[in-house]
Amino acid sequence: MTLEPRRITVPQFVAMKAAGRKITMLTAYDYAMARLVDAAGIEGILVGDSMAEVVQGHENTLPVSLDEMIYHAEMVGRAVQHALVIVDMPFPSFHLGKYAAVENAARILKQTRCQAVKLEGGAQRAEVIEALASSGIPVMAHVGLLPQNVHRLGRYSVQRNRDELLADARAAESAGAFAIVLECIPAEIASEITAALAIPTIGIGAGAGCDGQVLVMHDLLGLTPGRMPRHVKVYADLKDQIVRAVTEYRDEVRGGMFPGEGQTFH
Repeated sequence: MTLEPRRITVPQFVAMKAAGRKITMLTAYDYAMARLVDAAGIEGILVGDSMAEVVQGHENTLPVSLDEMIYHAEMVGRAVQHALVIVDMPFPSFHLGKYAAVENAARILKQTRCQAVKLEGGAQRAEVIEALASSGIPVMAHVGLLPQNVHRLGRYSVQRNRDELLADARAAESAGAFAIVLECIPAEIASEITAALAIPTIGIGAGAGCDGQVLVMHDLLGLTPGRMPRHVKVYADLKDQIVRAVTEYRDEVRGGMFPGEGQTFH
């Protein structure tokens, strides 16, 4: 019998904070990309509701459904052998009360090979976080900029209310969250929150003082069209490389050079 490679568990993920080990996370939405991210040794892979924007082409994260999240999470779950895999709970899968939230989160874990869920909110969602955690469902919280609140906020912007941010983070930890994403908050506040909590903080636009960092894979690879947010670093410009490769293919087909002898059967 061949044993499957052992994945990082939630307790191991949490223990990285006490060990002083920085945590790396990236998004993935399909089998092929998840395999590559996992092979690179990333500790956490997030099947993010950001797929609504970067994969589906919507203007925000709201349109993606629970069924679509599960469909993509199944692909990622099949691909990953080592990383902890977390799935975003999309709007409004956790807004309709704690019982509906538990049912929806349970669907995610039962129908995919993923190990945890993530939801936006701190103190406001403490009851839901507690219900999930007490049901044995590991939950990562998310405070600061909450993209699912885009219509209430009016636009994406840095969140600077120190007292509210700290209260949200503490409430999420007390409710049973095993980690917290801190999005688009001043680095000084993020560092203070990180020092105040026993659970890991994962920053995106929150400075280097967090216990770990997460980026959207399409941003990191330069595949996202338009202007990048300030917190993004582009590590590879694959967009131009892909266009050049496809253009070369087009020209070779039109010019009768592809397929050549090496791509032909006799």
